[in-house]
Amino acid sequence: MHITRIEPFILHVPVTGSQIADSTHSITHWGVVGARIDTDTGLSGYGFTGTHAHLPGDQLITRCIETCHAPLLLGEDPRDVQRLWLKLARNPALQWIGRAGITTLSQAAIDVALWDLKAKAAGVPLWQLLGGQVREKVRAYNTDIGWLSIPDEQLVEGARRAVAQGFSGIKIKVGSTVERDLRRLAAVRAAIGPDVTLAVDGNGKWDLATCLRFCRGAEPHDVYWFEEPLWYDDVKGHAALARATTVPVALGEQLYTQDAFSEFFHQGAIHWVQPDVTRMAGVTEVWRVCETAHAYRLPVAPHAGDMSQVHVHLSYAHPACQVLEYIPWIKDCFTDPAEVVGGFFRRPAEPGAGTTPTPEAWARYRQPTA
Repeated sequence: MHITRIEPFILHVPVTGSQIADSTHSITHWGVVGARIDTDTGLSGYGFTGTHAHLPGDQLITRCIETCHAPLLLGEDPRDVQRLWLKLARNPALQWIGRAGITTLSQAAIDVALWDLKAKAAGVPLWQLLGGQVREKVRAYNTDIGWLSIPDEQLVEGARRAVAQGFSGIKIKVGSTVERDLRRLAAVRAAIGPDVTLAVDGNGKWDLATCLRFCRGAEPHDVYWFEEPLWYDDVKGHAALARATTVPVALGEQLYTQDAFSEFFHQGAIHWVQPDVTRMAGVTEVWRVCETAHAYRLPVAPHAGDMSQVHVHLSYAHPACQVLEYIPWIKDCFTDPAEVVGGFFRRPAEPGAGTTPTPEAWARYRQPTA
């Protein structure tokens, strides 16, 4: 089997309602920016990264796929995923201009497409190719009811509705004011009761002093984790917060490399590890982070807002993965969608990574790549 063609693509898919917002972002669509890899056997693999559907930025990624990464892969055997990952990640010219950012997002799309192809060629779902099933079920927690832009009453009602649908975990956004966020946290906890996990997510908005004040008020509400409380790269700040509060610290969706995670591990600055295949140059690098987390006996909760399709496979296959985020914006764009039934993700059954777009999504949401 050999690679004959690599075609970049962009899909812009509407989010829930007309718009959502957290403490730092407000969007109306999610960007699915990726690559289709064709082979001489007729098999094709699909992979993508996730963006805020900013078309000029998305086109920078597709340009990198088409002009920088694709020429390095033509004629290669797509099943040699580890070797090809190194060929792209350690290319001297591309290393010089970026070991994170656009080049990594481009490689994420390609790496996922290669894993998709490898699993399709083997005739198995990706979780089976990665070593097989290690758990019976993958528990889902619902973030889509918890946006900061949702008014208080709707937030509480959405949390109740999610629990009634079978979700045993809820996450709400924080990062407005400490007083408002603590009020919303208390209201949601009262509505869902003590048996449902309740996490919060700051999206990197606050400084350490504000986080400490929030955590003092949040501790009585049994918070499952405080996600991205501080600026994403602030290792020392996260370590100080982790020492000062009983609320577990979670982060990782904004980290690009295994090396970026390593210092958080070393300084005890992280309790829940949240890598994302769309940011970390694909499954290959995320698996390494999961292995390191497992060595530290730290649980993993892959960031699924961008790529629940692949993270479901990862969560079934890796023993460190404990729980997975549910945000349903793009799931119906794929032939094997990431579905939650009774509060748990359905185990994927189709060969591949679950990243093959439906013809309807291809026709409805596709955007120009240049």
